[in-house]
Amino acid sequence: MYYQSIFSFLLFSFLISCSTTSTEETTAPITNTKEAVTTEVVPKKHTNENAFVANVEEAHQRAVFLAKKAIQFDIVLTFGGSERLNGTILTTTDSRQGLITYKNGQKVYFNEDKVYYSPEMENPKRIRFGAYTWPYFFLFPYKLSDPGTNWMAYESSTLNDQEYATQKLTFDAGTGDDPGDWYIVYADKENHLIDVGAYIVTAGGKTQAEAEADPHAIQYKDYTMVDGIPIAKNWIFWAWRKEGGLTEELGAATLSNIKFVETDEKTFVVPDNFATI
Repeated sequence: MYYQSIFSFLLFSFLISCSTTSTEETTAPITNTKEAVTTEVVPKKHTNENAFVANVEEAHQRAVFLAKKAIQFDIVLTFGGSERLNGTILTTTDSRQGLITYKNGQKVYFNEDKVYYSPEMENPKRIRFGAYTWPYFFLFPYKLSDPGTNWMAYESSTLNDQEYATQKLTFDAGTGDDPGDWYIVYADKENHLIDVGAYIVTAGGKTQAEAEADPHAIQYKDYTMVDGIPIAKNWIFWAWRKEGGLTEELGAATLSNIKFVETDEKTFVVPDNFATI
């Protein structure tokens, strides 16, 4: 992460870097949903020649999004009926820098692989987790081609009785905090917008086997156009199973006041008394 990989952290590691995709070699066919033809995944490193990735990036207007400087939105996030986050997130579109301002006035900055936070805040591990995770979920559709990402065919295209275009994402060793994580991305077969991303989280000392015993998913809902770019206003977090699909709702987030903004040299200047991790 520190934003160098687009996904390798989920819920706990939010990579910071820029573009380009890689695909893992596989003989399994994938479907180019735009042309309704079957092609094979050709092993490519750091290109967007993977048809699935290219279609999703085009649908989400990735090039237009990355031409903007920064984006800001309010977010209310709950898990298990408890409020986890209520505040405003500001992040550069390349994910290198950001600022989370909580409703109570506390602030968290991230800059590449460094996180800075208000001195009165406690639990640095949770602070770091939140600093990268929530902006990462927002930027998810624009980081599919980050260095260290590897795409391959996924055997099932059905989720809760609905057909999707699907692929699996893994990461190169040394990518982000948790390169053992993986994602299964479900995109709408007609408009190619991401609907669901299933994932595992190996953060916090979990082995990959332990994480795979309890995979989760984020569902993107209620896309709205912001300067011509589709952005989901609502997220739902689920327990996910390979056979059972989305099985139990775990949490939700509502986004509002989404807008592109300009930044300057003072925007991400960290106060001297802030702690760092």
